Amino acid sequence: MHGSATSSSRSFDAFARLPRQHRAAFEKLARRHLRELAPRRDLTREGDRPSAIRLILDGWACRYKQLPDGRRQIVHILLPGDFCDACHFVAERIDHSVGAITRLAYAEIPAAEIETLITQGSELLRTFWRNEMIEAAIAREWTANVGQRTAYERLAHLFCETFLRLAAIGLAEDASCEWPLTQNDLADATGLTAVHVNRTLQELRREGLIELRGRRLALPDPARLRQVAEFSPLYLHLPAETQHLLAFR
Repeated sequence: MHGSATSSSRSFDAFARLPRQHRAAFEKLARRHLRELAPRRDLTREGDRPSAIRLILDGWACRYKQLPDGRRQIVHILLPGDFCDACHFVAERIDHSVGAITRLAYAEIPAAEIETLITQGSELLRTFWRNEMIEAAIAREWTANVGQRTAYERLAHLFCETFLRLAAIGLAEDASCEWPLTQNDLADATGLTAVHVNRTLQELRREGLIELRGRRLALPDPARLRQVAEFSPLYLHLPAETQHLLAFR
């Protein structure tokens, strides 16, 4: 895999804001526990006993719930620099699954080593709290997405959110980015059928709001897409210097 260390550092700088000495200690710890996972495999499964914290270094994953009949709801997209389970090592069981969308590189750090690092300073604990706060804010926005927005607005909003999160960690440029999500993934993330997603994507294309070619997404008019989605980046709690990215002001 390429770019793992760079992706991780950019995202960690953008969201964690750890002092340099603590960031260096955490990254040193992460490098000792590197792992890889093939696409479409589970990283953790609902009911597992948590024993470690996992940090995505390269690739995309998703947090999801699956019903007994196989239906799946994606509840969060995980990108480089995201913790899969920042606070779950204090729980007895994990209440959801995390699956790889692309090939993943990640650090799997034993809970005992995390706890030792936390005792050396409270900044890492604040980082975990901030991570949980942002994930809770995204979950609230996704609830509003599924509950109140139209299919057109839901997909536009998801494109805005994911694109801005990628831009904030240096993984989007020239109004384009990697886009490995399939139409089935988009359906599972927005509460729509794959057929409905297909029709809505065609509409977004006709309106000149998105371009999808292979595994790349381009936004020809980000400001108009944001307007269509009624998207505000406030809930992402991004650093002030990233708020201007791609007209998302």
